[in-house]
Amino acid sequence: MLEGLRIIEIEGIGPAPFAGMWLADMGAEVICIQRPEGPPLPGMAGPNLLDRGKRTIALDLKSPGDLETVKALIASADGLIEGMRPGVMERLGLGPKEIHAMRPSLVYGRMTGWGQDGPRAEQAGHDLNYIALSGALWYASPPGQPPQTPPTLVGDIGGGAMYLIAGLLAALWRAQRTGQGTVVDAAIVDGSAHMMALIASMLPGGMFRMDRGQSLLDGPHWSRCYRCADGGHMSVQCLEPKFYAAFLQCLGLEDDPQFAHQFDPASWPELAARLDAIFAAQPRDHWVRVFDGSDACVAPVLSPVEAASDPHLSARQSWLKDDRLQPAPAPRFDGQARQAAEVPARDQHRAQILRALGRR
Repeated sequence: MLEGLRIIEIEGIGPAPFAGMWLADMGAEVICIQRPEGPPLPGMAGPNLLDRGKRTIALDLKSPGDLETVKALIASADGLIEGMRPGVMERLGLGPKEIHAMRPSLVYGRMTGWGQDGPRAEQAGHDLNYIALSGALWYASPPGQPPQTPPTLVGDIGGGAMYLIAGLLAALWRAQRTGQGTVVDAAIVDGSAHMMALIASMLPGGMFRMDRGQSLLDGPHWSRCYRCADGGHMSVQCLEPKFYAAFLQCLGLEDDPQFAHQFDPASWPELAARLDAIFAAQPRDHWVRVFDGSDACVAPVLSPVEAASDPHLSARQSWLKDDRLQPAPAPRFDGQARQAAEVPARDQHRAQILRALGRR
């Protein structure tokens, strides 16, 4: 879908490399400029899954010679992705003003936690901090427990990488029509706040409240996870009354008067306690069989390894198992699943990239 698009990525960690991988999955040519001293984190020493489908070259941004090579690469590109703290690229002479003087149509994608300006702009932070401040973490667990979400998914990927990708594609569309480049300021704190629009649309009408445990999806007995006898868990979220009825029927509770008032917050804690006991009495596989094929909106909580072997995900090839476990490219087009591209080694394409630039 993005064949013919060239993106230059300045190596970083987290959402910016993910955005580059996603664009490469979609067919863009992504050249990742890596650090000659090695990866940003020790745990990234081997081939990095987020480099999937990219070409790689190690260049020192503080070396005048390498910096000229970086500029030559950017001059040939449609877009740039960087995840530095505000001001770093400017100090290197690679800020938007310098780059747009050289390449007016380039879309300059900036990925940060706090944004390019504001009181926190130059402070350090990570996924959990950004979504905590934005409000996105507020409904993330049952009342009485510390809010927690799956690492990186809501902030780095949801509020960060996906908003960077959307901004890049929107700006590239305009550049194609007008020749005018744009600076895309993708801040995780902004994106994760924007992701709250659906919940915000239900405030202050009563479906969502500011007290944790009293809102439509964070308090009910029918919207949480339950521990099973073997230590596994089942997820339950039967929001619509017809699905709630199917849930009760699967459990043989359809005639129990205590479960009759689905949307009564006063009853939720007691009914959750009853369901705690019910689910704890049998192992997870038992409950998988009980709800199999129903519209009760119940599913087991699987590890990534288990998910790869699940019949539904296996049929869709959502996870790929070769020499490593990795998610397949998404979304798919015309219903066709796509295989993942090669994960390159660091600096793998140096000779090829320099040759194309007429350099050595």
